[in-house]
Amino acid sequence: MANSRPAYGQPAKPPLDCAPMKLRLIHFPLSPFGRKLRIALSEKELQAEIEEAEPWQMGAELTAMNPAGTLPVLEVDGETVICPSPAICEFLEETKQGAPLWPENPMDRAEARRLAAWFDEKFHREVTELTLYERVYKRLKQTGHPDMSRMRAGFHNLRIHLDYVSYLADRRRWLAGDDLTYADLAAAGHISAVDYCGDVPWDDYPIAKDWYMRLKSRPSFRPLLADRVPGMGPADHYENLDF
Repeated sequence: MANSRPAYGQPAKPPLDCAPMKLRLIHFPLSPFGRKLRIALSEKELQAEIEEAEPWQMGAELTAMNPAGTLPVLEVDGETVICPSPAICEFLEETKQGAPLWPENPMDRAEARRLAAWFDEKFHREVTELTLYERVYKRLKQTGHPDMSRMRAGFHNLRIHLDYVSYLADRRRWLAGDDLTYADLAAAGHISAVDYCGDVPWDDYPIAKDWYMRLKSRPSFRPLLADRVPGMGPADHYENLDF
């Protein structure tokens, strides 16, 4: 990756309407936050350059773009960088890029935001960090073996969250209501990353599985099914739309 990208916070002239923008998303393939954004860009039918990177290998180049040192980041028109993922989502909505992924009604929008935060914060803390990060990230970063006690806790928590997904999906067309929103995309980003390792007990949660299969069958999801981690292939069912 070039070292000439603009620094975080560099002044720019972001568009205030739906004028086309040149977008570049830099992400790590199994990052649930990057996955959420990749689905969103596709659902909005936005053209974007998608670039893979390992954040722990980027060093000062990454902190120049994002002082927090995390991916994903979105480069806009080669002038500025937006991060983290919630800010990117809001930027796409506020600049009216593609079809909206927040509901129009304020109450429905509040519920969708609540659920998006549920998965990006609570699910991430209670499941993703304890399972995916232990199993995959430690191996790639060469920082030791998985902590099995943390993984057991994560698998226990995963079942609690799948119960909640089942509860929501049994009462609504999508998790937050009648329309697909960032709530579904955030949930799918995290669950699909865990599912890459085959750690989701789908047979015990048929309602959650049906919701996931509907989302997994959308064209916007297909690029995620092609993701591969070096030296660690996906579970056998990972690519199957009907599993």
